[in-house]
Amino acid sequence: MDWVFLILAGIFEMFGVLMINKLNKDRNLVSFLLLVAGFGLSFLFLSFAMATLPMGTAYAVWTGIGASGGAILGMIFYGEPRNVLRIVFIAMVLGSAVGLKLVS
Repeated sequence: MDWVFLILAGIFEMFGVLMINKLNKDRNLVSFLLLVAGFGLSFLFLSFAMATLPMGTAYAVWTGIGASGGAILGMIFYGEPRNVLRIVFIAMVLGSAVGLKLVS
């Protein structure tokens, strides 16, 4: 269950990053509350995961999901560059996260 919590934490981290951009475009209470909810749930699920997973592994995987997911969502929703090298490096980050799961 700890890995499920960690994946959920990463997904909510990605949602929080999307809401930062939304808040920059639409300065309203709903955008702000969605931002706070996204990051709040991300930290909540990260803390659940860290109850059993080693801190270094949990943090690295959480950060990898958030960073890779944010870059992928930027390419999908905001027209950020989609060149091969960028995708290769995103895959390397995700591969590192998977590797940490395999060795812990």
